[in-house]
Amino acid sequence: MLASSVELSGSEDARPMGVGESDILDVLIVGAGISGISAACHLERTCPDHSYLIVEARNAVGGTWDLFRYPGVRSDSDMYTLGFGFRPWTDARAIADGETILNYVRATADEYGLAQHIRFGERLCEAHWDTPSACWTAVTENDEGEQRRRARMLVMCAGYYNYDTPHRPDFPHEADFQGRIVHPQHWPDDLDYADQRVVVIGSGATAMTLVPAMAARAASMTLLQRSPTYVIASRAEDRLARALLRWFPARAVYAALRWRNVQIQRFFYALARRRPDAVRRILIRRVAHALTPDYDVASHFTPRYQPWDQRLCLIPDADLLKSIRRGQTQVVTDQIERFTPTGIRLASGEHLDADLIVTATGLQLQWMGGVALHVDGVPVDFANTLTYKGMMYSNVPNLVHTFGYVNASWTLRADLTSRYLCRILGHMRNTGTTIATPIPDAQVLGAPKRAWIEDFTPGYMRRAMHLFPRQGSANPWRNTQNYAEDRKLARGRIDDGTLRFAGPATAT
Repeated sequence: MLASSVELSGSEDARPMGVGESDILDVLIVGAGISGISAACHLERTCPDHSYLIVEARNAVGGTWDLFRYPGVRSDSDMYTLGFGFRPWTDARAIADGETILNYVRATADEYGLAQHIRFGERLCEAHWDTPSACWTAVTENDEGEQRRRARMLVMCAGYYNYDTPHRPDFPHEADFQGRIVHPQHWPDDLDYADQRVVVIGSGATAMTLVPAMAARAASMTLLQRSPTYVIASRAEDRLARALLRWFPARAVYAALRWRNVQIQRFFYALARRRPDAVRRILIRRVAHALTPDYDVASHFTPRYQPWDQRLCLIPDADLLKSIRRGQTQVVTDQIERFTPTGIRLASGEHLDADLIVTATGLQLQWMGGVALHVDGVPVDFANTLTYKGMMYSNVPNLVHTFGYVNASWTLRADLTSRYLCRILGHMRNTGTTIATPIPDAQVLGAPKRAWIEDFTPGYMRRAMHLFPRQGSANPWRNTQNYAEDRKLARGRIDDGTLRFAGPATAT
């Protein structure tokens, strides 16, 4: 992969060309992770006459891929769909490590000259919409104190979880433990786990990434889970990609593999929903085949729920299963009774000796980055709004929000949202309007409402779903979690009678 030739970090004294600090921007983007970089690149490609700025609370481009530094951090989706639709992923590795993904995101930002548009170390605290001026006033904070930035369109790309505070349950007698306890979201740079007894608490993607990455250096490695998760092994390298890249242009290969992988994802997800028992048997049989004949797959790799009620854990090159088979890793499925000075006492009475305990206990979801939004002086309670095409919200003007898929790569939705944003801006420019607001009619308001995401039950979702918007029973008021359907919906008419346009502004 190409490395970025510009260090996209807070050390840059970058200024957006042609935009003064007191000017009204056309677009303010919040976040410089995959979603924010997608939005900015689409603006550069499609709306080059629009002014924009990115505010990023951290001091570097990359979002999640700059934050997570734990051993083995990698994608849990293939890079032909996690990569940007407009910039080919040219590596044959379909499952990439975090550093390579970060370089790809930063190289993309560099290629489109985004550094001059980014304000690092600047956190959005609140934003206020004023209808008479058709403008958002964003209140941000940086080292110089409070800043106010005005923009016609607010684009929220801050991800879906709290970057500062992970989900971290309190364990009984935790203070008694004499070793070290760390959470993967805040992995210490100085942590040396060589020849230590390590227990990783968790059963999600982070735990299953950490364990095989640490097992070779640790004295012992235990994956302690309260309940099993479905896992699916896949080759880290796409052999077809390597073959095709020898003969065809990278862009053509990327487009073909992206289309293929989207179809595979759609087919497998649909199959899991239509025939869950059959998919369940296939997944468990594949795990059993990778382990020793006497391994207790029923206890450790047979979940109580159906496939895709929660996200499947991708295991590249079956690394976790190989680590178990080699005897480097043990999996324990049990409840924690309490911490002890030397490890963890389980409900079964077993004791796990440990020098280091890693609490891979998940994320804490946070809607809109925890930002307070107001429309004409009234606070917006998003739990009482309806989603419009999964990108905007009922009666909230000039706000576009990126929230990815739970059953496919995040970037698929990010690119869709970015393209739709550009279509809205183009329509407003062509019609001389300045306000775009999704407005539900009486029939929509009177119909039953549904959860933001249905039939998806992981703990991190259940803990926060009451804070999220609702969806209606028919388009465009649905959050389908279906890329093909969303793609068709995003290509439909902009002026559809539901997204209402008004203006021009009466004041600046």
